[in-house]
Amino acid sequence: MSQKPFRLAITMAGAVSAGAYTAGVMDYLLEALEEWEKRRGQRDIPSHRVVIPILGGASAGGMTAILAASTVNNPITPVPFPNASNMFNEHPENKLYHSWVDLIGKDMFPKMLDPSDIQSQKIISLLNSQFIDDIANKMIRADAKRWRAAPAYFEMPLKIFTTLSNLEGFAYNVDMIAGRGRAKYNMSVHNDYACFELFENTIPTKNTPGWIPLNFNINENLDTARSAAMATGAFPVGLRSREVLRKSEDISEIKWHKEMLTSHPLKPGIIKTLNIDGGMINNEPFEKVRELLDDDTKLAHAAEFANATQQETDELLKQINSQFSQFENTVVMIDPFPSQDPKPFDFSPGLLNVIEKTLAAMTSQMRAKPKDYETAMETADASRFMISPSRKVENKHGILEDRLGETAIASGTLGGFSGFISKEFRIHDYYLGRYNCEVFLRDYFVVPEVDMLANPIFRDGYKDIDTSSYVSEYEGQLSYPIIPLFTERTPPNELPMPVFSAGSNWPKTTTAVVDAFKKPLKIRIEKLLLNVTKLSKFSNFLVLAGARIVLNRTIANMVQNTIKKSLNDWGLLTDYDGKEENGD
Repeated sequence: MSQKPFRLAITMAGAVSAGAYTAGVMDYLLEALEEWEKRRGQRDIPSHRVVIPILGGASAGGMTAILAASTVNNPITPVPFPNASNMFNEHPENKLYHSWVDLIGKDMFPKMLDPSDIQSQKIISLLNSQFIDDIANKMIRADAKRWRAAPAYFEMPLKIFTTLSNLEGFAYNVDMIAGRGRAKYNMSVHNDYACFELFENTIPTKNTPGWIPLNFNINENLDTARSAAMATGAFPVGLRSREVLRKSEDISEIKWHKEMLTSHPLKPGIIKTLNIDGGMINNEPFEKVRELLDDDTKLAHAAEFANATQQETDELLKQINSQFSQFENTVVMIDPFPSQDPKPFDFSPGLLNVIEKTLAAMTSQMRAKPKDYETAMETADASRFMISPSRKVENKHGILEDRLGETAIASGTLGGFSGFISKEFRIHDYYLGRYNCEVFLRDYFVVPEVDMLANPIFRDGYKDIDTSSYVSEYEGQLSYPIIPLFTERTPPNELPMPVFSAGSNWPKTTTAVVDAFKKPLKIRIEKLLLNVTKLSKFSNFLVLAGARIVLNRTIANMVQNTIKKSLNDWGLLTDYDGKEENGD
């Protein structure tokens, strides 16, 4: 029987408050692997193994990757399905739920509007970001009282990385022939990564170059991991930027930096970087996870890759990775905001439209992955899978209609910040993540029967057992799950979702909830305006009056109207009348 495990690497994309969806997916996935492990060796239980060697992510996904790593040596207790009486109960026994759904309170916007972080003539972000520090300090640690050995479905040492947008960047230059000899063409690279390798016992005397050793049992490099988690989630301007301290060698040896920093080395010692949201430059780092898996594949098949040219290496990797009959690993990306089809382009030359399109073009180009253009054209490729939001929602005519991607989650509007308005929104997204993961594992994360019989990992895993309870049909073929489930299938057109206060399984709030933000919003705007520049006391008085009378009211009303309209467009308001706020 084959002893080789199937290696499943996870990539988690940026999500802001929709991290609740990612947390739900991860919660269900780990619960499924845990249940399988408990049943291993019993009659008619598939015997092959699936292990997770890598967790990579950006922004909220990167935060969840580091958070998930902190759960490896602690059990995750399933959260009881909520009802009206216990809907808002907190669940510290489940770190994924507690971190993303409970956060630090039911109502998050008042905390994010608290002006206590604004010091005289010093503004660090539009919103108060202290809640992120509170969550990171509370959650990115292990519970020594509940310590256990890492489950067999984690490959140890586990690799964890998150993307960073390094504002200073790493400088390098190129020699250019100029009119009077040679000149330097200076550039800098701003896409950065914080890479960790998780150990549960003692740290080895020599870790993998470029991977910072991480141990939650003895708090080894825990502060660095927390800083990296907060840095990758530092939404530009909205949330405060973050410093990360690392040894120069831990940066120079990173796979994606090594070539450049060998010729342009960093100074020895501790390197401080100032970072914002890792998703700004690379929001879906699946190609980085794929590269790491490919490096391992080349080592495992050293004889086949020996003396191969780069083109031959690429073709061989493609053959091994893309065919279900041969693949030994894959990447699953959890993406609450998958890319949508392009919308009709607005050719208006107006300044605001051009600014918006310029920022969108810059961000899209920074995230583009040229090496994957060819791969993206392939339609059936076993090397990559994706879990993204999907559900049916009743429209205003009472008809169920499909919603996909960001429109299927309650945290999808306001740039992903809407989940901070209502805990019900986060609860919905968490349970939708669990449900979507269940459907994915049952019906899509599967191997067609003909390939299952050819692939030794799955052929041996399903050998001599009754497979009738596992088989499903995918694209007209009998197929077998890579990760078997042991629960009853959710009936068609049923959604395992609590009934929310609005009376349905789709959460909604009221305009009164949004109106309650107005006073703290005006106070914060006033403080922001008064501290933008250094002003004399007399000028302060004049600006204070102007801010209260004109600017403050205007901006606050504009924000209020935007929030209401966006929530209504998403079907998240029960009583929107379309009237804009103009007065105090």
